[in-house]
Amino acid sequence: MRDKQQKTVDSSRRHWLIATSVVGGIGGITAVAPLVGSLAPSERAKAAGAPVEADISHLQTGEVMTVAWRGKPVWIINRSDEMLADVDKADAMIADPDTHNPFSIPLPDYCKNKYRARVEHPNILVLIGICTHLGCSPVPRFQTGPQPSLPHDWPGGWFCPCHGSTFDLAGRVFKNKPAPQNLDVPPYMFLSESRIVIGKDEKGEA
Repeated sequence: MRDKQQKTVDSSRRHWLIATSVVGGIGGITAVAPLVGSLAPSERAKAAGAPVEADISHLQTGEVMTVAWRGKPVWIINRSDEMLADVDKADAMIADPDTHNPFSIPLPDYCKNKYRARVEHPNILVLIGICTHLGCSPVPRFQTGPQPSLPHDWPGGWFCPCHGSTFDLAGRVFKNKPAPQNLDVPPYMFLSESRIVIGKDEKGEA
């Protein structure tokens, strides 16, 4: 009789131990999950300036795409040979053709050329799409020639609808406009022929 009671007690104890172990294990997993989640970059951290990758494999010649970096729009433009030629034509009309007076960030050394782009990919232009006057976002006016609110010899570029500032196809501001400086070029680098990262280059993150 005693052996039977002892077996019943041992069986009950075993079930209790298994149940408490399972509950404890679930509690442990629940406790670890928020910790693991907290190790991932937050949206605030991303907005603070984490580099952003962009796939440009589908960006056709003459097209522009927009990605967000540091809460700002960044334009990536695939310029045609004709558009690069229009940059040359605009030189005499530009207030600061060589960007001696940058806006909020220095022009990267690898973009200190007439196209403000990496020499191995001169057609790809990367710009922060914020007007250097009062922070509006200019709109593309890539077509050349006379258009409403633009000069008759317009070489193509961007027009800011807020106060009329204009920028050429390298993001350089035209003379006698409200905007005092060229559009910023952020640090960037090519990860491959079809992917770039913005906010990071060979020197590290911006």
